[in-house]
Amino acid sequence: MAAPPYGGSTDASAEDYSASATVVRFDPPLPLLRAPVPSAAGATVEPPVLAFRDAASWRAAWDATEASLVSQCEAGARSGCSITASRKCKPPWWKGLFGAAPTDYEERERCEEREMASCLESAKEACVNFAKGKCIGPFRDARIASEGLLENTDFDVWGAGGDKISSTSSWALNNQRSFNSDPSVTNYRGSDLLDSLSSKDIDNA
Repeated sequence: MAAPPYGGSTDASAEDYSASATVVRFDPPLPLLRAPVPSAAGATVEPPVLAFRDAASWRAAWDATEASLVSQCEAGARSGCSITASRKCKPPWWKGLFGAAPTDYEERERCEEREMASCLESAKEACVNFAKGKCIGPFRDARIASEGLLENTDFDVWGAGGDKISSTSSWALNNQRSFNSDPSVTNYRGSDLLDSLSSKDIDNA
């Protein structure tokens, strides 16, 4: 049998060239949270702006970001609280001198549990306030695509197909329609939606 070219081996297994051995699989791309939309209807000079697909996706992104910040904050708080509890509950350095009673490790464990619970309770409220403070500014200034932009054009960069409206936040979409009737407006800010919701709550009070 003739030797294979380039110094290859004659007993190379076919499995070495199978799809399972040679194909590298990648995770599918994540859907866009925001996409470029025209800054105004028919605008050719103004650069496009990044906008959420609709009020529902804007609200969902806000909730997800806030939850992620709270989770990260609480994870850091647990580390800090464990150190604080250990320091508060350890016996003073002088207790082991002069034949004092040995350390009661069961009492120390109960002390650390109490301190941890108290510290985490305080940290939870602080983390919620921290997350809200970090989210309010960016999401108030974020832009949301007008409903008419999705209905009256073929602008489908979100890959939504025929499903134009999400059912997760109907309250947001109903309020979107109430103040966004100008067909020349392609987007609005999150603060407009928040102001609309606030004024509706006042009217219903």
